[in-house]
Amino acid sequence: MGGVILIHPTDSVCVAACDLSAGTSVDLPGGRLRLLDDVVQGHKIARTAIRSGEPILKWGQTIGFATCRIDPGRWVHTQNMTTGALRPEYEKSTAIPDDPEPLTAYTFQGYRRADGRAGTRNYIAIISSVNCSASVARRVAARFTAERLRDFPNVSGVLAFSHSSGCAMQFGGEHHQMLNRVLGGMAKHPNIGAYILVGLGCEVGSIGHLIQDQGLIQIGGVGTAESNGASRPIVLSMQDVGGTQKTVDEAERIVETLLPNVDAARRETIPASEIVLGLNCGGSDGNSGITANAALGVASDRLVACGGTTILGETTEMYGAEQLLTRRARTPAVADKLIERIRWWEWYTGIFGCTPDNNPSPGNKVGGLTTIYEKSLGAIAKAGTTALNDVVGYAEQVRTRGFVIMDTPGMDSVSVTGIVAGGANVMAFTTGRGSCLGFKPTPVLKIASNTSMYERMRDDMDVNAGKILSEGRTVDEVGEEIFEEILAVASGKQTSSEQQGLGEEEFQPWILGPVL
Repeated sequence: MGGVILIHPTDSVCVAACDLSAGTSVDLPGGRLRLLDDVVQGHKIARTAIRSGEPILKWGQTIGFATCRIDPGRWVHTQNMTTGALRPEYEKSTAIPDDPEPLTAYTFQGYRRADGRAGTRNYIAIISSVNCSASVARRVAARFTAERLRDFPNVSGVLAFSHSSGCAMQFGGEHHQMLNRVLGGMAKHPNIGAYILVGLGCEVGSIGHLIQDQGLIQIGGVGTAESNGASRPIVLSMQDVGGTQKTVDEAERIVETLLPNVDAARRETIPASEIVLGLNCGGSDGNSGITANAALGVASDRLVACGGTTILGETTEMYGAEQLLTRRARTPAVADKLIERIRWWEWYTGIFGCTPDNNPSPGNKVGGLTTIYEKSLGAIAKAGTTALNDVVGYAEQVRTRGFVIMDTPGMDSVSVTGIVAGGANVMAFTTGRGSCLGFKPTPVLKIASNTSMYERMRDDMDVNAGKILSEGRTVDEVGEEIFEEILAVASGKQTSSEQQGLGEEEFQPWILGPVL
């Protein structure tokens, strides 16, 4: 449309597809529009006169309210619009999509685990139960360099999972439960071939409670002290072993005994239905909902058609768009789960004196996103168009196939930690400003929303969805490209972040509640 995009026919704004100068005329349905301001790519332009206090529409939905009269052709952003109060009337399960036509021919090369799940990588994990044992975990992992693992080509690496929590919390409280789910999820993750649990010995988050709470006892020999199917995980207590150095040395010795067994794993042909795809975004811009997120939505739909699972996180980035998701909920009970989480976030942010609209970052706003409503409407596009089958808590194991929502914060590392702990064996991550996040043990596929950033940060990006604007590629074409790339990465193709050795610093469990 001559440099602008009209997303929905009822929208009062259009979006600049490239940088535009004041005085430029662009074609829109109903006539030409002359710009009154310079507008950079991804930002909004009023296509009709908007009165002060009137809702501003994008995607056919309210994204905020005008704070003054806005003439046609004006740049629409923080200087003339605000969030305002939005209380949608929720419709529950009123627009459940038909299930997609099944796709059965797609496969990938993965690791079939003893519990039946499929892995896409094959790591050994050193899992710290408390911050007091974090140094032990990191030092053990650091000893197993690429050179030292050269004789074990099927081992993806030795990872340390260290964090800043594990004590000074209510025993059995919500914080404790969430941390247990994260640590247990990493121990049981299909991308982990074996693991060691390391604690100090006196922490609230005791390893014994973790094992019992997360069912880590009967695990078919994975992560156990013996290779003959012994059922107890390997546990090291620094206070029992004799301190930091002795625990590091003992853990190193144990890893050496585990390496041959983990290296014995081989990739085999597995149906694409066994892929559990995590969906996340970071550093979004005004292009994200139009290009990268929309194309990832196409890939998500294809994976669901294969019988696979997609997990959409970042509840704070669904705020203002949740009414579209409740309509797609498989049952009213599923819709109610999402509404309850939205209400919880309103309460939770309120007790700290903020609101969900504090979510958009300065970078989001420079990229053209003005309010959380606008950001959310673009963010949920990652989940495609299929029915919403379940809503689960942070780091809960995802057992329902199809499209599932996990309640996570919007912060990238915290959200991805929960999604991976819930079982995601591949992550798809869209970005407009240029996020460089990786996350071992799960490969993270980076999808750029605009070509200029993709070219500037090619070492960190995997797919350029900006071609939708810069080359006229269709959303479906780029979505198919992303889907094929997901299968390739699941089969062992290294992502850009893996090629750079990134992804060992981002493990960050959500800390909820007081630190005592």
